[in-house]
Amino acid sequence: MKKLFTTKSIAGIAVFSALAFIIYLIEMPIFASTPASFLKLDLSNVFVMLAGFMYGPIGAIIVTVVKESIHIAVGTTGGVGELANIIITTAYVVLPSIVYLKRKGFKTVVTTLICACVIQVIISVIVNRFINFPFFMGSVPFVPNEASESAFKELYGYIIAFNAIKSVAISGITILVYKKVSLIFKKINLQN
Repeated sequence: MKKLFTTKSIAGIAVFSALAFIIYLIEMPIFASTPASFLKLDLSNVFVMLAGFMYGPIGAIIVTVVKESIHIAVGTTGGVGELANIIITTAYVVLPSIVYLKRKGFKTVVTTLICACVIQVIISVIVNRFINFPFFMGSVPFVPNEASESAFKELYGYIIAFNAIKSVAISGITILVYKKVSLIFKKINLQN
């Protein structure tokens, strides 16, 4: 914990937060011509996962919270979508970043990222079922109404597919860029 709050670590986490937010602004609809056109892919969680590998799960969660908090100002969900993203992203990054602290290596990274993809899909279904759909369909979170139940039943397949695509894309890119980013951070002395 002490290592996390050094000047170097704080600077590194700030860099990842800024990069994650900038990339967050570039969103692409995956299911553009469907009722699920609101599901948009962004690759900002690559920087969250990189922060998790470099600074542990707390560093990744800090990057997530900072990125999502700033996004509230430019987003359209009034903070509800951002809250959902914090929960889903945290579920995705915790396992790989904890295991990586204890056991480094390519095999560990790949195995834990595969597990993280499955975790993200499961948590995304729960979060959408009990937070997003009730809120956006005129109910309160955790108290689904008939409209939210109906909408969720119609769209849950898209939610599963979207989160599978997103988590696999994030994981793949993270695997490809981790070593290069790690070397850059070591050279500029921002990594522990």
